[in-house]
Amino acid sequence: MAETTRPRPDGPAPDARGAPARLERFAPVERWLHWANATLIAVVVATAAILYVGPLSVAVGRRALVRTIHVYVGLTLPLPWLIGFLGRWRGPLLDDARRINRWSADDKRWFLTRGRGRGVRLGKFNPGQKLNAAFTVGAIVVMLATGSIMHWFKPFPVDWRTGATFVHDWTAIFLFVAITGHVGIALSDPEALRAMLRGSVSAEWARRHRPRWHDEVVGADLPHEVGRG
Repeated sequence: MAETTRPRPDGPAPDARGAPARLERFAPVERWLHWANATLIAVVVATAAILYVGPLSVAVGRRALVRTIHVYVGLTLPLPWLIGFLGRWRGPLLDDARRINRWSADDKRWFLTRGRGRGVRLGKFNPGQKLNAAFTVGAIVVMLATGSIMHWFKPFPVDWRTGATFVHDWTAIFLFVAITGHVGIALSDPEALRAMLRGSVSAEWARRHRPRWHDEVVGADLPHEVGRG
């Protein structure tokens, strides 16, 4: 599929070298999927905390209602992904899925040096973002399967229920850690965060942090600075 990321036609005028001042980083469908997924996961995490943390459970009460919300919101987690990837608007999502599934030599060097390697030229996503995306998708599948066994337990043997509870709880803990790290990193880079809100980043940010992606988008051999991403 052709590259869908493109210079924003309604953004600031190109600079003196003819390069666009801003680049579209995330299409509307990508931003919608991100925030829909984030909202559902936030509800699931919040209700799980109320169910498992004693003081919160006592303070909120209505345990049966909280459990019901937790279960049925959890069941809707695949819905935004299905809507995003099955609709005619899925082009940008498919492009980014291919990017996330592909690791370059620079990605591996960035990962091995924990982002400190000099001369690393990253594409649209750094290796940490690729791992986070893969883990989130996998966690949703695992949580959905184990949660269903825990809630509709009668057809399953006891060892299945015990195993499902163990896996569900530990996956939830790892997911909480991943979410906390993701939010912290997003807040530390306002330009990248604005891209998920408004869709675009400055060309300067792209040259510094995602030089390979910048060159793909503008299609020109312009000078760039290499950053850690």
